Amino acid sequence: MDFFGDIQALLILGLAVGAVGLKGYALIDALRVRAEAFPAAGKLTKPIWLTFLVLALVTELAFFPMRVMILTIIGVVAAAVYLVDVRPAVRAMGGGRRGPGDGPYGSW
Repeated sequence: MDFFGDIQALLILGLAVGAVGLKGYALIDALRVRAEAFPAAGKLTKPIWLTFLVLALVTELAFFPMRVMILTIIGVVAAAVYLVDVRPAVRAMGGGRRGPGDGPYGSW
């Protein structure tokens, strides 16, 4: 019986770490995009998305041991919407920053 409890605890821990990673990645990506690209793509402004993503990550880290699941789900949905809908739209508008050595057709 204790074996299944350990498996469940490891599964929940893995999902929590994945949620933190997803939210952190979305937040870092949103920080790197120019503010003008958001309204140009027809999306909410950059400060609004940053507020959503910062709140999602902070609540996940603040309640990490207690696991307030509804806040985790809301935060994961916000990060997923950003990554699936907003990120491709602002990238298409040229909102992303290119690294050094990247030309218009990729790195050489």
